[in-house]
Amino acid sequence: MMQKKVWTSFAEAVADIHDGATLMVGGFGLVGIPENLIAALAERGVKNLTVISNNCGVDDWGLGILLRNRQISRIVASYVGENKEFERQALSGEVEVQLLPQGTLAEKIRAGGAGIPAFYTPAGIGTPLEEGREQRVFGGKAYLLEESLTADFSLIRSAIADRAGNLAYNRTARNFNPLMAAAGRVTIAETESLLDDGYLDPEHVHTPGIYVQGLIIGKQQKRIEKLTVSHPEGGHSL
Repeated sequence: MMQKKVWTSFAEAVADIHDGATLMVGGFGLVGIPENLIAALAERGVKNLTVISNNCGVDDWGLGILLRNRQISRIVASYVGENKEFERQALSGEVEVQLLPQGTLAEKIRAGGAGIPAFYTPAGIGTPLEEGREQRVFGGKAYLLEESLTADFSLIRSAIADRAGNLAYNRTARNFNPLMAAAGRVTIAETESLLDDGYLDPEHVHTPGIYVQGLIIGKQQKRIEKLTVSHPEGGHSL
C-alpha cells in the first residue's frame, strides 16, 4: 500500500489552507474534533473561511476560536450549540449562517463524498425552508431538492491510523468524521496514534486510506462541553 504524507507539525499540516477556503470540520460538540489542526489555523490567521460543521465549538475551544478571531465568514451547520459568540455574530449579521436539519446536513455531505450532486428529502416541507425551493412529489408525498456539499479541505479526527491513511474512530467520534473524510478534496487526519509497523485490520477500518491525503499525530485535551453530575438523592445537575 502507498504510504501517506505524515506531517511533524500542525503548522505544516495546514500550510496550504488559504484565505477564502471551504472547510469541513469533523466532530459533534467537542467530541471527535481536530482540535490541534483548528488551533494551528487560528495561529496562522487565515481569513474569510466557509466552515461546514455540525456546530461551531464553544466560546474558547474548537471552531469557537476561529469564530472569535473573525476568521470565519460563513457557517453551514445544524446547531448553534453552547457558543454564545456564535449566537451573537449570527444575530448581528457579522457571520453568514445556513442552518440545516441535522440529517439533511449529514446526507448533503455523504452525497458529496459519493459524487451525487443532489437528492430529494421530505425534511423542511411545510416550513420556511421550502420557500423558493424546487419540490417534487413521489408516492403522493412532497420532497425538497437538496444539493450535496464538498469542501476544499476536510479536517478530521481519528483514534487510530496506519501509514496507508486507513482510519478508525473511537465510539461517538464516529459522527461526521467518516462522511467529511470522503467529501473533502484534500483530507487531513489528526490521529491519536499511528501504526508504524503494519496496517489496520480491514474489519476495523471506518475510513479507507484512499480518502486521506495526509496524517499528523496529536493528543487531545478531551474537554467536556457541558458537565452533568448526579446528586446522591437521584436526578442530575448541570
